[in-house]
Amino acid sequence: MIDLGLNKPAAETRVVVAMSGGVDSSVAAGLMTERGYDVIGITLQLYDYGQVAQKKGACCAGQDIYDAAMVAEKIGIPHYVFDYEDRFKQGVIDDFVESYLQGETPIPCVRCNQTVKFKDLLQAARDLNADAMVTGHYVQRLQGDDGPELHAGVDPNRDQSYFLFATTKEQLDFLHFPLGHMSKDETRAHAARFGLEVADKPDSQDICFVPNGDYAGVIKKMRPDALEPGDVVDMQGNVLGQHPGIINFTIGQRRRLYINSLVPKYVVKIIPETRQVVVGDKEDLQRTKLYLKEINWLADVPMHLYNKPIGVKIRSSNAPMNAGVKFSNPEDQYIELEDSEYGISPGQACVMYDGTRVLGGGWIVETA
Repeated sequence: MIDLGLNKPAAETRVVVAMSGGVDSSVAAGLMTERGYDVIGITLQLYDYGQVAQKKGACCAGQDIYDAAMVAEKIGIPHYVFDYEDRFKQGVIDDFVESYLQGETPIPCVRCNQTVKFKDLLQAARDLNADAMVTGHYVQRLQGDDGPELHAGVDPNRDQSYFLFATTKEQLDFLHFPLGHMSKDETRAHAARFGLEVADKPDSQDICFVPNGDYAGVIKKMRPDALEPGDVVDMQGNVLGQHPGIINFTIGQRRRLYINSLVPKYVVKIIPETRQVVVGDKEDLQRTKLYLKEINWLADVPMHLYNKPIGVKIRSSNAPMNAGVKFSNPEDQYIELEDSEYGISPGQACVMYDGTRVLGGGWIVETA
């Protein structure tokens, strides 16, 4: 049985559960209710599905809200829907669009956790006099010598710690993740045990507001001026072809480059000011240095004094790479990889680990 360790009788402990309508958050709510906590379920209305993207058969915000409400009714807890569409558009969708227009590869799921869920929703939970907020993320909150620590989920195939690197120490004091020690099969078994209709609901595979994977289509809909053509050039600046807009490209891309070449070429750089897409050979993609912005550091030792080897993820699905923290001064910090990595793009997240513990992370602004 799940115990949050809050030193209060369960019945007197109010817990707000962020319920997305999926099986994970539904089980988190069920486990909290089973433990005897005073549970309130909250679902966020984040976007108007019909205005952003259209695809038959794709789940939409309305269906997910309905599923969350049905789960809450089944397990016998109050359920509220908060309209956060404006906040989500400003903090996540607009940032997603602007990032692509700057030649970056954004990760809106991190921004959503950083802004809407663990900022606005967490404050709403506090306003409801909650003692804790619970989510269905596959991460662990473990108690360390100096307070709670954020750790990767036990199941490496489900670990979501990469997407939560921006969680602050203050937020971590209030957050709990009851699924962090489980596998997906265990979660679905709990859902079946609770008799939840979402027990076999498929996992979401796409960004919620881009369910068909057409990023360029969403950007074009919101910013019709985004598809301005430009040149595809080689590493020496020679024009090889013309493209229909930089939003169609990401670093490392090798298909649909709008050029004729007998050997494979890859997108090495995107220059938004001149709308140029620079292509080169695979070795031109090799990088060992990552410069970051908006660093969230969770370790007790300041980042510029941290001299132990670390593991680094630049993609959620990759195993951590060996790296170290380097600095010229406390304001000029960067990550140096032991081995070269290919296809690192500005706009991606760099998340740092000591074993399973998340040390922190930041947004990549430049590579070398």
